[in-house]
Amino acid sequence: MRTSSFSVVSFFAILVLLQFPSASSHETFQQCLESHSLPSYPISSIIYTPTNSSYSNVLQAYIRNLRFNETTTPKPILIITALHVSHIQAAILCAKTYGLQMKIRSGGHDYEGVSYWSESPFFILDLFNLRSINISIEDESGWVQVGATLGEVYYRIAEKSNVYGFPAGVCPTVGVGGHFSGGGYGNMMRKYGLSVDNIVDAEIIDVNGRILNRKTMGEDLFWAITGGGGSSYGVVLSYKIKLVPVPVTVTVFRVERTLAQNATDLVYRWQQVADKLPEEIFIRLIMDVVNTTTGEKTIRAAFFTLFLGNSSQLLSLMGQGFPELGLTRADCREMSWVESTLYWTSFPTGTPVDALLSRTPQVLTHLKRKSDYLKQPINKEGLEFIWKKMIELERPVLTFNPYGGRMAQISPSAKPFPHRAGNICKIQYATNWNDSGVEAANYYVNLTRMLYGYMTPFVSKFPREAFLNYRDLDIGINHNGANSYIEGAVYGVKYFLGNYNRLVQTKTKVDPGNFFRNEQSIPTLPSWRK
Repeated sequence: MRTSSFSVVSFFAILVLLQFPSASSHETFQQCLESHSLPSYPISSIIYTPTNSSYSNVLQAYIRNLRFNETTTPKPILIITALHVSHIQAAILCAKTYGLQMKIRSGGHDYEGVSYWSESPFFILDLFNLRSINISIEDESGWVQVGATLGEVYYRIAEKSNVYGFPAGVCPTVGVGGHFSGGGYGNMMRKYGLSVDNIVDAEIIDVNGRILNRKTMGEDLFWAITGGGGSSYGVVLSYKIKLVPVPVTVTVFRVERTLAQNATDLVYRWQQVADKLPEEIFIRLIMDVVNTTTGEKTIRAAFFTLFLGNSSQLLSLMGQGFPELGLTRADCREMSWVESTLYWTSFPTGTPVDALLSRTPQVLTHLKRKSDYLKQPINKEGLEFIWKKMIELERPVLTFNPYGGRMAQISPSAKPFPHRAGNICKIQYATNWNDSGVEAANYYVNLTRMLYGYMTPFVSKFPREAFLNYRDLDIGINHNGANSYIEGAVYGVKYFLGNYNRLVQTKTKVDPGNFFRNEQSIPTLPSWRK
């Protein structure tokens, strides 16, 4: 079980010496890369080593969790910012030859940073340059390369049409590669399901350097990389998405209530109705600790909503399904779907839509995330217990994302992501902080773990389920990305439930040597089970 990434990497100076045995080995690996690149696409210009003046900038450009941007964080022996498939093929071939671990990074938003650090000698294959987006309104689809961001995808769809969208996350700087391959959810999931429920094809480079599409890779591998984590199976190049219809006008609101404003009753009622409201309504519930006007601490519950329709329709439906909230027309704002993606990211009113093209996060901080699933409503006594503990801890935030609708209609085995019918919502635990260093990290990570511990009686059990895209090394780790079926099952069953064994079988078939690996990758079957 992993405790804190910093406790493992505190002796970085020693680790650097161990990461790569000699400069000559380093040079030989680089020579291998150069000798296997095409003359028309030389790889030398996109290799960054620690002696290169741009190395640190390239490394840090897509680090989205400052916990893993410390001097003690293990660094890659080099970074390849691929521009062409031949660069990826050379990287696979040479890494296999020299026994190096390859970390695959598209957007860097993975919460535990496993795409850009490791305790073993490693290099980064950075895919941010592979970001083309080709949208076809005629056949309601689009090919999207994995280095594109969600904001770029939304912008390119809206550029072509105001009546189409795509169900994915609310943070525009998230990279397509990790988001899609791990499931991908957002505020249209009650209407259209996850991102992976709307992916119809993909391209991947396998361990032998072959470029495969859905037909040539086969349904097992296609299934695995649409929710099971692409980096366990190969280097995914692109996904073909199916666009979904959206109305010309959507409605959003954010209504906040404190404990003095009946928040406990409203949260209790939200649990009864959020997954049963019409599937066009998505009400995210965010709970945090704030100060009252007298300086005392209290709980604030924010009901953050997207409705696929106009405000008159929404007011009518809320009056029938959740009248306790007391929603008024003044609370509602009408806008286009693409404008709502800006609203949900807290951009100021009137921000131009092309802000979605920025690849710079609005906030860059140290963070810890964990996840849970809620099967039964928490009674008011339980909620009051949680409020008390949150006020004691002060910092962690709870976010409840409602299920139901389309999410409850899709089979748990249709994709590797199994958390479908029977869930009221998914819970995210979030703690952010600005202080650097091991001591601060340990303190704030522990706050998150404490709240997670307090929630134990109320959430899923046997196993306590978790969401792959809320990566959490606390729930299990395959040390150094080693090939351990038993270690893999610890986190694999929490993330994938009954789908874990099929993922392992597919991994064994397509990558029997376990080349594609990380701290929570899918292992191959042990020899006695093959």
